[in-house]
Amino acid sequence: MITNLSSYNSIFGEWVREIRDVDIQNDKMRFRRNMERIGEVAAYEISKHLPYSVLTVQTPMGESICHVLEQQPVLATILRAGIPLHQGLLNYFDKADNAFIAGYRKHHRDGSFDIEQQYHTSPEINGRPLIIADPMLATGSSLMLAIDTLLATGTPSQLHIVCAIACTEGIELLKRKLPDAYLWAGAIDDELTARGYIVPGLGDAGDLSFGPKKQS
Repeated sequence: MITNLSSYNSIFGEWVREIRDVDIQNDKMRFRRNMERIGEVAAYEISKHLPYSVLTVQTPMGESICHVLEQQPVLATILRAGIPLHQGLLNYFDKADNAFIAGYRKHHRDGSFDIEQQYHTSPEINGRPLIIADPMLATGSSLMLAIDTLLATGTPSQLHIVCAIACTEGIELLKRKLPDAYLWAGAIDDELTARGYIVPGLGDAGDLSFGPKKQS
């Protein structure tokens, strides 16, 4: 299931505008906070698709019937760019366990690139909802590598992918490889550059959140 969270008018569109706007992007704190907000909205929408149990709660005045999550999800992200979006998910799923993967694009002089993945840590995911945050879904190569790494350790009950900006090329890859996954996108763009960057996109989400990197 593919959900474009910008497909209807809401305040959400203001946050997407601000993360794209070159006149606002220099404010790193605002950029990170808007990424958090996108994660928070996605978390709320995802929560509607998770299983719940009925629980009786004692209040000072009597008993109340409440619906609570049957099982806490596992939240995962790709370092470093995914941290603010992941934090937005964690703000809502505040009892969740967390997984982290360190990966990056290693560019070559001819314009091609490989995906380097050097670290991952994960709790038990078998039989649990898995939610992975990746701010930019471009070709989908790095995201698929991260997901494959996580799925090698277990089979989640549901798989949800949260992106601030997704490109149609990456979406098509996910639909082929993970037909049962849910994708929640802040916005969807149609174009990729030869170097695999989304157009109009927003630039490098990691640099905009934490500053430019020096990479050999």
